[in-house]
Amino acid sequence: MKKIKVALGYLIYVFLGSWLPHYQLHYAWPISNKLRLLSVKLMLEECGCNVDIGRRISFSRGISLGDNSGIGDEAYFIGKVSIGANVMMAARCAFIASNHSFQRTDIPMREQQGENRQIVIEDDVWIGYNAIILGGVTIGTGAVIAAGAVVTENVEPYSIVGGVPAKLIKKRM
Repeated sequence: MKKIKVALGYLIYVFLGSWLPHYQLHYAWPISNKLRLLSVKLMLEECGCNVDIGRRISFSRGISLGDNSGIGDEAYFIGKVSIGANVMMAARCAFIASNHSFQRTDIPMREQQGENRQIVIEDDVWIGYNAIILGGVTIGTGAVIAAGAVVTENVEPYSIVGGVPAKLIKKRM
Protein backbone atom coordinates (compact mmCIF):
# COMPACT_ATOMS: atom_id res chain seq x y z
CA MET A 1 0.00 0.00 0.00
CA LYS A 2 2.85 2.38 0.86
CA LYS A 3 4.40 1.88 -2.60
CA ILE A 4 1.07 2.71 -4.26
CA LYS A 5 0.76 5.92 -2.20
CA VAL A 6 4.32 6.94 -3.10
CA ALA A 7 3.73 6.19 -6.79
CA LEU A 8 0.48 8.17 -6.80
CA GLY A 9 2.15 11.08 -5.04
CA TYR A 10 5.01 11.01 -7.53
CA LEU A 11 2.61 11.01 -10.50
CA ILE A 12 0.59 13.93 -9.11
CA TYR A 13 3.77 15.89 -8.42
CA VAL A 14 5.48 15.22 -11.76
CA PHE A 15 2.49 15.68 -14.05
CA LEU A 16 0.66 18.45 -12.22
CA GLY A 17 2.37 20.00 -9.21
CA SER A 18 5.91 20.43 -10.43
CA TRP A 19 5.01 22.49 -13.50
CA LEU A 20 2.26 24.71 -12.13
CA PRO A 21 3.28 28.18 -10.85
CA HIS A 22 4.79 28.55 -7.41
CA TYR A 23 5.37 32.22 -6.63
CA GLN A 24 5.03 34.77 -9.38
CA LEU A 25 4.25 38.44 -9.10
CA HIS A 26 3.84 38.08 -5.33
CA TYR A 27 0.93 35.66 -5.69
CA ALA A 28 1.01 32.21 -4.06
CA TRP A 29 -1.18 30.17 -6.52
CA PRO A 30 -3.19 28.22 -3.90
CA ILE A 31 -4.43 25.42 -6.22
CA SER A 32 -0.97 24.43 -7.47
CA ASN A 33 0.41 24.66 -3.92
CA LYS A 34 -2.33 22.32 -2.66
CA LEU A 35 -1.58 19.80 -5.42
CA ARG A 36 2.12 19.82 -4.52
CA LEU A 37 1.28 19.44 -0.82
CA LEU A 38 -1.03 16.48 -1.52
CA SER A 39 1.62 14.74 -3.61
CA VAL A 40 4.39 15.33 -1.05
CA LYS A 41 2.25 14.04 1.83
CA LEU A 42 1.92 10.80 -0.14
CA MET A 43 5.64 10.56 -1.01
CA LEU A 44 7.50 11.59 2.15
CA GLU A 45 8.07 9.44 5.23
CA GLU A 46 6.66 12.28 7.35
CA CYS A 47 5.26 15.64 6.35
CA GLY A 48 4.31 18.39 8.79
CA CYS A 49 1.59 21.01 8.57
CA ASN A 50 1.78 24.31 6.70
CA VAL A 51 4.70 23.30 4.46
CA ASP A 52 5.66 25.01 1.21
CA ILE A 53 6.88 22.83 -1.66
CA GLY A 54 8.56 24.27 -4.74
CA ARG A 55 8.53 23.08 -8.33
CA ARG A 56 10.68 20.47 -10.10
CA ILE A 57 12.13 18.94 -6.94
CA SER A 58 13.91 15.60 -7.18
CA PHE A 59 12.79 13.53 -4.17
CA SER A 60 14.17 10.23 -2.94
CA ARG A 61 12.83 7.86 -0.28
CA GLY A 62 13.40 8.47 3.41
CA ILE A 63 12.69 12.20 3.62
CA SER A 64 10.83 13.77 6.53
CA LEU A 65 9.75 17.41 6.66
CA GLY A 66 8.68 19.31 9.80
CA ASP A 67 5.94 21.88 10.34
CA ASN A 68 6.17 25.30 8.67
CA SER A 69 9.15 24.30 6.52
CA GLY A 70 9.66 25.09 2.85
CA ILE A 71 11.64 23.53 0.01
CA GLY A 72 12.63 25.83 -2.85
CA ASP A 73 12.29 25.11 -6.56
CA GLU A 74 14.60 22.54 -8.17
CA ALA A 75 15.94 21.13 -4.88
CA TYR A 76 17.61 17.72 -5.08
CA PHE A 77 17.39 14.93 -2.48
CA ILE A 78 19.16 11.59 -2.54
CA GLY A 79 19.20 9.37 0.54
CA LYS A 80 17.71 9.82 3.99
CA VAL A 81 17.15 13.44 5.04
CA SER A 82 15.38 14.59 8.21
CA ILE A 83 14.24 18.23 8.16
CA GLY A 84 12.95 19.96 11.29
CA ALA A 85 10.31 22.65 11.80
CA ASN A 86 10.53 26.21 10.48
CA VAL A 87 13.32 25.41 8.01
CA MET A 88 13.71 27.63 4.93
CA MET A 89 15.44 26.17 1.88
CA ALA A 90 16.11 28.34 -1.13
CA ALA A 91 16.01 27.11 -4.72
CA ARG A 92 18.49 24.58 -6.08
CA CYS A 93 19.71 23.22 -2.76
CA ALA A 94 21.14 19.68 -2.89
CA PHE A 95 21.04 17.11 -0.09
CA ILE A 96 23.33 14.20 -0.93
CA ALA A 97 23.06 11.55 1.80
CA SER A 98 23.86 8.64 -0.52
CA ASN A 99 27.11 8.53 -2.44
CA HIS A 100 29.65 6.29 -4.18
CA SER A 101 32.41 4.54 -2.27
CA PHE A 102 35.94 4.98 -3.56
CA GLN A 103 38.21 3.56 -0.84
CA ARG A 104 39.33 0.48 -2.78
CA THR A 105 41.72 0.99 -5.67
CA ASP A 106 41.73 -2.63 -6.89
CA ILE A 107 38.24 -2.35 -8.43
CA PRO A 108 36.52 0.46 -10.35
CA MET A 109 34.56 2.96 -8.25
CA ARG A 110 31.34 2.18 -10.09
CA GLU A 111 31.55 -1.44 -8.88
CA GLN A 112 32.03 -0.53 -5.21
CA GLN A 113 29.17 -0.40 -2.76
CA GLY A 114 27.61 2.97 -2.08
CA GLU A 115 27.43 4.58 1.33
CA ASN A 116 24.36 6.06 2.97
CA ARG A 117 24.80 8.63 5.74
CA GLN A 118 21.70 10.49 6.95
CA ILE A 119 21.49 14.28 6.87
CA VAL A 120 19.77 15.92 9.86
CA ILE A 121 18.58 19.52 9.68
CA GLU A 122 17.31 20.75 13.03
CA ASP A 123 14.65 23.45 13.60
CA ASP A 124 14.77 27.10 12.46
CA VAL A 125 17.51 26.71 9.83
CA TRP A 126 17.95 28.87 6.73
CA ILE A 127 19.71 27.28 3.76
CA GLY A 128 20.70 29.66 0.97
CA TYR A 129 20.45 29.30 -2.79
CA ASN A 130 22.46 26.48 -4.41
CA ALA A 131 23.87 25.18 -1.11
CA ILE A 132 25.02 21.54 -1.00
CA ILE A 133 24.72 19.44 2.16
CA LEU A 134 26.66 16.15 2.16
CA GLY A 135 25.90 12.88 3.97
CA GLY A 136 26.49 12.46 7.67
CA VAL A 137 26.04 16.17 8.40
CA THR A 138 23.86 17.60 11.17
CA ILE A 139 22.91 21.26 10.91
CA GLY A 140 22.13 22.66 14.36
CA THR A 141 19.10 24.68 15.40
CA GLY A 142 19.07 28.29 14.21
CA ALA A 143 21.98 27.89 11.78
CA VAL A 144 22.32 29.84 8.53
CA ILE A 145 23.98 28.24 5.49
CA ALA A 146 25.20 30.83 2.96
CA ALA A 147 24.30 30.61 -0.72
CA GLY A 148 26.62 28.31 -2.66
CA ALA A 149 28.12 26.71 0.46
CA VAL A 150 29.23 23.08 0.43
CA VAL A 151 28.63 21.68 3.92
CA THR A 152 30.88 18.69 4.64
CA GLU A 153 30.93 18.81 8.46
CA ASN A 154 28.40 19.36 11.25
CA VAL A 155 27.23 22.93 11.82
CA GLU A 156 26.88 24.10 15.43
CA PRO A 157 23.56 25.65 16.53
CA TYR A 158 23.15 29.37 15.75
CA SER A 159 26.20 29.45 13.46
CA ILE A 160 26.50 31.13 10.09
CA VAL A 161 28.66 29.16 7.66
CA GLY A 162 29.68 29.70 4.05
CA GLY A 163 32.25 28.80 1.44
CA VAL A 164 33.63 25.67 -0.20
CA PRO A 165 34.01 23.77 2.03
CA ALA A 166 31.76 25.66 4.45
CA LYS A 167 33.53 27.33 7.38
CA LEU A 168 32.25 29.31 10.35
CA ILE A 169 31.65 32.98 9.48
CA LYS A 170 30.21 34.00 12.83
CA LYS A 171 27.77 32.99 15.57
CA ARG A 172 24.26 34.46 15.72
CA MET A 173 24.36 34.87 19.50
